[in-house]
Amino acid sequence: MMNSRFLLTILTLASLFLAESAQANEGPRAYTIGPGDILDISVWKDPEQSRVVTVLPDGTIALPLIGQFTAEGKTVADLKGEILAKVSRYVSDPVVTLIVQQVGSMRIYVVGKVNRPGQYPMHTNLTVIQALSMAGGLNPFAKKEKIKILRHHGTDTTVIPFNYNNVAEGEELTENIDLQRGDTVVVP
Repeated sequence: MMNSRFLLTILTLASLFLAESAQANEGPRAYTIGPGDILDISVWKDPEQSRVVTVLPDGTIALPLIGQFTAEGKTVADLKGEILAKVSRYVSDPVVTLIVQQVGSMRIYVVGKVNRPGQYPMHTNLTVIQALSMAGGLNPFAKKEKIKILRHHGTDTTVIPFNYNNVAEGEELTENIDLQRGDTVVVP
């Protein structure tokens, strides 16, 4: 009996260690640029190309010589490489520096029967419960079991149900998902 418990404990600890190691090897996801982000783009050897630009609502930016092109959805490294390739046509041996000066695209929205509806910045991963807390919590008239998260993918919208009571009671914790840029939490 004692050996079985010992073996079970060892196996449990080993599986936790392996899961944590696999997660650590993934590393952090690279930040993807979105509308509202402010980018500082410098081109060494050609200061005329250097600009501070805001990613427009359609996801584009514009630079002299290069013109308008899409920045949304690209990592800093990808966008920097694209700018470097385009500038190379006009400037010999350019060095491009790209810095996200201000993150303006990482926002979620909480609307409906909460105490402070509005838009909220995401400075880190944010769950539904955390977003509701940022919005001052639910008001007494909220339908706690009928909350929805609206997630947009291009022209499609996914509706994700959320039952506050279940999560608050420690049940269905999988409903307390990490929110993504642009998600809207609707509290009827």
